[in-house]
Amino acid sequence: HWALLSVSLLNCLLSTACSVGLALAIALTVHSRGMHLVRGCDSSALPADARAAIATNDCPFNTTRIYDTALALWFPSMLLAAAEAVMSGRCCLVALILQGIRPCAHSYSKEQV
Repeated sequence: HWALLSVSLLNCLLSTACSVGLALAIALTVHSRGMHLVRGCDSSALPADARAAIATNDCPFNTTRIYDTALALWFPSMLLAAAEAVMSGRCCLVALILQGIRPCAHSYSKEQV
């Protein structure tokens, strides 16, 4: 039971940190219109909006779809990390109930679990 409690608590904290980090990355990307994504490219040919960027020789990757692709991958990842944090929190609650640690032991009994 103690291993379940420690692993679920650790996973809950890591999943929450991952969700917050992805939310921050999405907010910064949308606010800067994707320019943080092409920061490594030192080309004057890149426009002010990363969505209209073209592939140049000065950039090590194709910049045409980086904005849309990053957001399309980050939104589901953030939602899945948040769901994982919730499930890990519930698993931690079950571990507390099984251990009989208060205040969880008052409202539930081991037989109900």
